[in-house]
Amino acid sequence: MLWAECLARLRQELSENVFAMWIRPLHAEQDGSILKLFAPNPYWTRYIQEHHLELISILAEQISQGEVRQVEVLVDSRPGAIVTADTTPATTTAALSATPVMPSPVVNKSTITDTPSKQSKKRQLNPLFTFSLFVEGRSNQMAAETCRKVLTQLGAPQHNPLFLYGPTGLGKTHLMQAVGNALLQVRPNARVMYMTAESFVQDFVSSLQRGKVEEFKKNCRSLDLMLVDDIHLLAGKEASLVEFFYTFNALLDESKQIILTSDRYPKELTELDPRLVSRFSWGLSVGIEPPDIETRIEILLKKAESNHIDLPRNCALFIAQQVVANVRELEGALNKVVAIARFKGTSIDLDVVRESLKDVLAIRARTISVENIQRVVSEYFRIPLKELVGPKRTRIYARPRQLAMGLARELTGDSFPEIGMAFGGRDHSTVMHACEKVQSLCAEDPAFNEDYKNLLRLLQS
Repeated sequence: MLWAECLARLRQELSENVFAMWIRPLHAEQDGSILKLFAPNPYWTRYIQEHHLELISILAEQISQGEVRQVEVLVDSRPGAIVTADTTPATTTAALSATPVMPSPVVNKSTITDTPSKQSKKRQLNPLFTFSLFVEGRSNQMAAETCRKVLTQLGAPQHNPLFLYGPTGLGKTHLMQAVGNALLQVRPNARVMYMTAESFVQDFVSSLQRGKVEEFKKNCRSLDLMLVDDIHLLAGKEASLVEFFYTFNALLDESKQIILTSDRYPKELTELDPRLVSRFSWGLSVGIEPPDIETRIEILLKKAESNHIDLPRNCALFIAQQVVANVRELEGALNKVVAIARFKGTSIDLDVVRESLKDVLAIRARTISVENIQRVVSEYFRIPLKELVGPKRTRIYARPRQLAMGLARELTGDSFPEIGMAFGGRDHSTVMHACEKVQSLCAEDPAFNEDYKNLLRLLQS
């Protein structure tokens, strides 16, 4: 059976904990060229889609010898399913227990109530989101340190609410849930709830429909720690926004900790109620930037180590040079490399990595090149392109030139000599010096660091 063979391969690819918790409970049906996987709830489907769908798709296509061309992950709403969608209106909410709880094969709707105690049994934090599994670098170090400090001063006004912001896939959810998991380790009876803004809306609307609004309010306002992901998605949900506003105020009045995430800085959330946005700024807002190349390498090596994968450091460096956007894409690239290596029955080396990432390499070759970096930098600093690559050493040209070299090293797979040739035939040692200078200036000069981050965003967008 196709899925049985996929399970056998996935057991080899993934850690036993991840396999037992997330993969084994899935049910599968093949519909022509489509393999349909059924998960207990939307939170589960999202986790599979973000972390394992690419690997499953590769294995399904290989094992079926090309018969399966697509894998879909769906909420299991069939009769007798594990947990039906209408039974759990906010299935993306996770809360109140750090211990993984496996759902029973069949749930009788008549036995489910919506009391806080029953809801806590249905919901859980992701046990893999811990501080020990979070790789820190310059781009996220302040956010990680702040989250650890929250644990020692829960509800303190200087960081309540704690607002984490930055592009998707950089670890905001990991960090906020790490706080919840760590709190439950030291205070097992603490009331901790993780939810997305979308699931807050779903819960609230469901409570209105069933006449249980007071129960919903009591459940939310009695928390010790509230974790809300993607708060910007509350935009346009007027009734839910009002309820969240009062819940937010109630928790702050009781000095209960709130941690929020968004893709933007609080004051940029112009579509939300200004009263709510102003309250987001009462505590502490911390940004998370895309990881630098050293952090990306460490993420890959740590991920490989946790899954018992032998990943040579030069291969990790190559992957990190090609995949720069976010952590999810890094993990997806590693999963693809591992799958190809296992399929070919060989160890991971640069040839396997290049073959696995050939699509990524082709796209990057068209989008991020040294020439493109030079053009963007010259436009950003409003200096002629010929001067950027020319021989003049005046500061007005030298600093942008060094920055462009550093970006070229960060964003392309080109060697120091190749970058030097693109900058007027300069020696490789000049490029090495420029890259070192860029690193030191980013750490010492806030204005230079801001320019670097702005250019990085422009080139990665």
